Order: sequence, then structure tokens, then C-alpha cells
Amino acid sequence: MSKKIKSTTFPGLLDLIAPHSCRGCGRLGDVLCSCCKNYIVNSNIYNNHPNSKNLPPFYTIGNRDSLLAKLIYDYKYNSTRAIGIKLAELINEKLPKNLPSNTCIVPLPTSTKHIRERGFDHTLFVARHLAKLNHNFKVNQLLIREKNTVQVGSNRKTRLLQAEQAFKVKESAQINKNATYLLLDDVWTTGASMLTAVKKLRAVGAKHIIIAELSVSTLDN
Repeated sequence: MSKKIKSTTFPGLLDLIAPHSCRGCGRLGDVLCSCCKNYIVNSNIYNNHPNSKNLPPFYTIGNRDSLLAKLIYDYKYNSTRAIGIKLAELINEKLPKNLPSNTCIVPLPTSTKHIRERGFDHTLFVARHLAKLNHNFKVNQLLIREKNTVQVGSNRKTRLLQAEQAFKVKESAQINKNATYLLLDDVWTTGASMLTAVKKLRAVGAKHIIIAELSVSTLDN
């Protein structure tokens, strides 16, 4: 069984000895220049995922292709935290501007194996910067990992079974039935993780839930 090795992109090397370079156009100064950021915001119009009809309101930066896919890959596998800040800004652009002040951001839990490999929890990092952009929001890690599962390469049915076993709501969690819970994850593929998270939060009394996915991919069922 081959072991996945963390890759290094040319921009990642350049960032070590020079200012950040834009992952879109290569311009020095930032990991995502204003022009490329506007391109993502304006070109990735994605209102509703086909499998999300019975889910809570669903928001995403866009399809996981070209530049957005490159950003997320570099962020996760090269630990480029500056990209995480940009991803928080991008998803914030897609969220409604009238979310309640008691909105609670709940990042889906990252496996401990991936946290060790990458040196940080990439979803929690974005959640914290999203909260900084909305000063009344708070981050609450209501969901915790029970089991580290490997979903890559699995079909939808397998992913649903894995997700059901992967995490649970903290036993000490206190659910405010009047609060809005914003579930955050990096990519929707089959929706297995998010479906499970919604189900488990509803089971403990959460009434108002919205979904924020950094990107949307597809996988044959």
C-alpha cells in the first residue's frame, strides 16, 4: 500500500525566500491577488448541490476545479496557512449578510492523523478566521473524532457508514435551541460527513443549521 507523500509546489518554495506569490497568476505579494480573488467570487456561482435538497441552507465558494482546487490542495498538503485566511474570506463572501449574531461556527473534526501530518487542523483554522471576520460569531468544536476513517476512494455508501462512526457530539455540549449552527468543511464530495454532522446536531436539539463548504466536488455513487 503506497503512502501519500506531502508534495511541494514551486510557489510553496518561493514563499520561503520571497513574498507570497499568487496561486492564480504568480504575481508576488499575496497567495491570492485581488484580481484572482474576484475571479473566484464571480465565476464560481453555485447555489445548491444536487444532493442537498433536504439539507439546511447550503453555501460554498464554488466547484473544486482549477484555481480553487489548487488553493485547497496547497493549503492542506503544503500547510500554507495564508491560503486558509483567503479561504475564510472567500466563504464569507458567499454567506448571507444577515446571519444572526449568535451564529456558532462548528468545524467538522479533522482526523488526528491528518493534524499530525500537516501540523495543524486546517478546518478549525479557517473557522477561527471566519469568526474574526464576523465578530459576533464564535467557534465551538461541538463535534469530536471517535475514529479515524479513510474516505478517499470510497463510494457514497461506504463514506456514509464511515462518517457515522467517525465523530460524535461532545457529551458536555450545551445546545442553544435559538442559536444558528454553521457547519464548516473543506469539500463536499458525497456529502457523507456533512449529512452525518447535520443528523447528529439535530439529534441533540439544534434547530437552526446552515452548511458552509469551501468547495464542491463530485463522486459517482
